[in-house]
This record gives sequence, C-alpha cells and structure tokens, in this order.
Amino acid sequence: MIAKLRGLLDSTGIDHAVIDVGGVGYLVGASSRTLAALGPVGEAVTIHTEMLVAEDSIRLVGFARADERDWYRLLTHVQGVGSRVALAILSALEPAELHRAVATGDKAMVARANGVGPKLAQRIVNELKDKIGAAPAGGPIGVGGAVAMPVGNMSTDALSALQNLGFKPAEASAAVAAAEGELGEGASLDALVRLALRKAAK
Repeated sequence: MIAKLRGLLDSTGIDHAVIDVGGVGYLVGASSRTLAALGPVGEAVTIHTEMLVAEDSIRLVGFARADERDWYRLLTHVQGVGSRVALAILSALEPAELHRAVATGDKAMVARANGVGPKLAQRIVNELKDKIGAAPAGGPIGVGGAVAMPVGNMSTDALSALQNLGFKPAEASAAVAAAEGELGEGASLDALVRLALRKAAK
C-alpha cells in the first residue's frame, strides 16, 4: 500500500499530477484544491495517497493534507459516491467546511460540488453525521486536523480495496473481519485483501 509520496512535481493536469520519485513518475489523481496546494512544477512535494485496486488496474489518488485523504475514505464508503464525486466534493469544500456541513445537516452546502444532487447530498449527510462527531468551531478537525474516526489502519484499507472492486459495504466488512480473524494481527495488507476477496466471492 502506497500511503505517501515525496519527490518533485513533474507536471499537472486538470485532475492529476505526476510526482517524480527517484526517476519514477507516479500519476496521481487529485482534487483542484490539492493541485493548487502543490506549488510550481519542479519543486519538492509531499502528497498523501490512497491506492485504488481494481481487477484490471491500480490507481493512486493524492491529497495535500492527511485529513483530506481521511474525508475521501469516508465519502467513498457512502453508496453512490465514487472516486470522481469524492474528489469533486473535496474540490468544492475544504475538510473543515465539509465537517460542518455534515454535522449540521447542511445538504445544500454538500450539493455545491459538481455531480452531487440533493438526494446524494442528503445521503452523505445522513450516513456520515454519526461518524464524525460535533461540528468544529473553525480551524482543524479534532487532533491534528484528523477526522474523528479510526482511519488508515489495515482493515480500513482492505475494506476500501474490496469496495473499490464492487463489493457492497456489508459484504466487504464481513469478508475483511473473517480474514482478519483467520490471519491474525501480523498479516500483511496484501494477504488480508487476498483472503478477504476469496471469502467475499464465496
């Protein structure tokens, strides 16, 4: 699992950047907010990443800040919110704004993002409201700007991988839990995902 890249900004596009790490160029999808925060081409950058594993491809999505990545993970666990829509939301709203919108039930704020209609905005608010805690008064979310939810651990990454392959949240969660129980705490993410895939496919 690639969690972070540090290198030189090689180039940027409308929805992606290329990060040169030791002569290898990594294509990273990103929100307009993240792309704007990276700075000029040729400069050193550090970008937090989420790896999307599909049957026929592996893609990276990048974020200027870790809390943006945390919100991306939360958003993509909502039914109907894929990577493109999640990035559109993060382009329109910074994490603190999104936190306040969800916590206060402000679906109109969420619907400002391209591709997000009123029904989807309402679903996002409904599904995430109980997971994020109270709305921040302003500034960072929780400690160090992190979403008040355990993210970034092995099971979360495995769950994300299965859902990106098309498994429903309940199916993915059950498969990952079963795989964790069988493999124990010392298992690698790769082994966990492979076993969870076999269990989910049964």
